[in-house]
Amino acid sequence: MKQRVIGDVSVSAIGLGGMPMSIEGRPDERQSIATIHAALEAGVTLIDTADAYHQAAKDEVGHNEELIAKAIRAFHGDTDAVLVATKGGHLRPEPGAWAQDGRPEYLKEAAKASAKRLGVDAVGLYQFHRPDPSVPYADSVGALAELLDEGVIRMAGISNADPDQIREANEVLGGRLASVQNQFSPAFRSSEPELELCDELGIAFLPWSPLGGIAKAADLGTAYEDFAVIARERDVSPQVVALAWELQKSDVVIPIPGASRPQSILDSVVAATVKLRDEDVARLDAARPAA
Repeated sequence: MKQRVIGDVSVSAIGLGGMPMSIEGRPDERQSIATIHAALEAGVTLIDTADAYHQAAKDEVGHNEELIAKAIRAFHGDTDAVLVATKGGHLRPEPGAWAQDGRPEYLKEAAKASAKRLGVDAVGLYQFHRPDPSVPYADSVGALAELLDEGVIRMAGISNADPDQIREANEVLGGRLASVQNQFSPAFRSSEPELELCDELGIAFLPWSPLGGIAKAADLGTAYEDFAVIARERDVSPQVVALAWELQKSDVVIPIPGASRPQSILDSVVAATVKLRDEDVARLDAARPAA
């Protein structure tokens, strides 16, 4: 598997997003573990999760973290190189509702709880999930700096951040900001400035919903004919073309497509082997939804 870098750690160029395996409509545990094992067997060494990836009930908090930890323990091969990235500060207190808690004291306790669920001494990559408008951003990120200094986490990242927040976070962290996880896909391109800033600063950019989201990923080729045309030329899926296009945006880009079936992640990893022509990239840059 082609490699990219987060902080000082090499990871697979395509990661695995764990969210679909734990929220509403999730598959049974056996299928989810098979999906994670298929990813590991294919060379995926970055798995992204969050304590908020669960069904909307308080007793479900951390479901996805525990699932991923269980799957890694049960894997037959070497998992020493696997980086599990998790997030804190986003909550699902009740059905249909999302909330934020960016208080430093909350984030510090949440990170320790995540480490316990993951069964690790230190979280490999801990990311502030979403800004809390009721808490100064520097205070929330300051908690990550303290977690780094205390050895609770090995690397710090942020998610759903704008360019000013990226700069502020990197300053608060003393230049130690390892990653930015923002939504980016053929259907959602407004994070281009954040991607470009990460490229400039040498910070990993992790697109979430890189195929357009759980409900729309399967229809990517129908919605965007240019991706379908190039996919037919390459004998791959439109989803593979989308991930390959994102990879060629910058060497700092590491897409994390969500999956709940082995077939899905095995298709996604093909993107790491696809090299698009410059004219293909330009065509996809200009692609817009079908009328």
